[in-house]
Amino acid sequence: MKRILETEEAGLTRAWVIHPDIKDVKARRLSSMALAEAVSLADALPGLEVAGSEIVPLPKVKAGTLFGTGKIVELKNRLKEAEVELVLIDGPVSPVQQRNLEKEWGVKILDRTGLILEIFSDRAATREGVLQVELAALSYQRTRLVRAWTHLERQRGGLGFVGGPGETQIEADRRAIDDAIVRIRRQLEKTVKTRELHRAARAKVPYPVVALVGYTNAGKSTLFNRLTGAEVLVKDMLFATLDPTMRSVELPDGLEIIMSDTVGFISDLPTQLVAAFRATLEEVLSADLILHVRDISHPESEGQARDVRAIMTDLGVDKDVPVLEVWNKSDKLAADTLESATNKADRDEHIFLTSSITGAGVDGLLDAVSTLLRAGSTTEVIELGFADGKARAWLFGQEVVDNEEQTETGFNLTVTWNAAQKGQFEKL
Repeated sequence: MKRILETEEAGLTRAWVIHPDIKDVKARRLSSMALAEAVSLADALPGLEVAGSEIVPLPKVKAGTLFGTGKIVELKNRLKEAEVELVLIDGPVSPVQQRNLEKEWGVKILDRTGLILEIFSDRAATREGVLQVELAALSYQRTRLVRAWTHLERQRGGLGFVGGPGETQIEADRRAIDDAIVRIRRQLEKTVKTRELHRAARAKVPYPVVALVGYTNAGKSTLFNRLTGAEVLVKDMLFATLDPTMRSVELPDGLEIIMSDTVGFISDLPTQLVAAFRATLEEVLSADLILHVRDISHPESEGQARDVRAIMTDLGVDKDVPVLEVWNKSDKLAADTLESATNKADRDEHIFLTSSITGAGVDGLLDAVSTLLRAGSTTEVIELGFADGKARAWLFGQEVVDNEEQTETGFNLTVTWNAAQKGQFEKL
């Protein structure tokens, strides 16, 4: 995939991060926190050196240049002094604004969506992940063709020596992108079918699915590694892991589950990425239980939680699916803050204060997971004949048999199972 940002091979690209502070828009986060997150996003992209960052007050958005004339001149001088090659604007920038700012400042411009796409492009490891990012990037680039084609001359077309006006270059480019989007979607459809086959295979051995969701860098992968013994990449950076990982886990009471670690969410997640990664996030939609992992040590933890809930709603997560909040990174809390968080968690049966690093609170979380997943279980006695060997073997394979007694005609089995297992048994 061709990257939107082409960094220099020799050395780092010097970048400057700008967070436009739009006063007339109700902010979900403090500007300083927003700028810090934008800098973290920039740090997460290899090849960049953040030379500086700032909050730029924006009383009114200029349609053609985003910033006012005076501010553009002021920023131009500052960028020139710092020898900046790339400016990252933490917010939406229209194609016209991007083109005009690049012309005025003599640097490359990336908005928030473009930067996140760059990070995803760098991190995608699996074939599906690469395709999803490429699809999102093409959808993004399709709306910004004005940046690449400023002349808009027409290609020759028609018959004869001169020919008609034909199509504009921008139309040809858009058509090429549309063709590429169709091709990638077809490839993704094949991947989705493969995953559906895997999901169907798991349904034959219907272990409950527990999905980890949360804001990026909340510690999901660290918690996943502690619970499953897996070796998912863990780094203190945004979007350290992209591709979903699933592992089988046996809980302390013997219940076997499948745990899924998903891509981290972020505020103002590009709509192109939400659409492209919808197939990957289907594991969340089919989960029996969701663990919402929060970085409780982050100053804007509540705001991040609202963003995660909003994205889950957009994805269409069933409201009936139980959700437990995992207040992670308790080891980073000061003593008084830790005491307050502990009291809140103790008063709410759906909140668990944990530390993926030290393991504090993890045992209580696992007990709650077992209790919730077993809540729908029932105990019954089943009569099987000697000829029902396949059904009897299936029950033992599911580890749902509590007791078995042989009779003159067959076996009486006492089983404890959930609705999914009972449904599978009735189809045998």
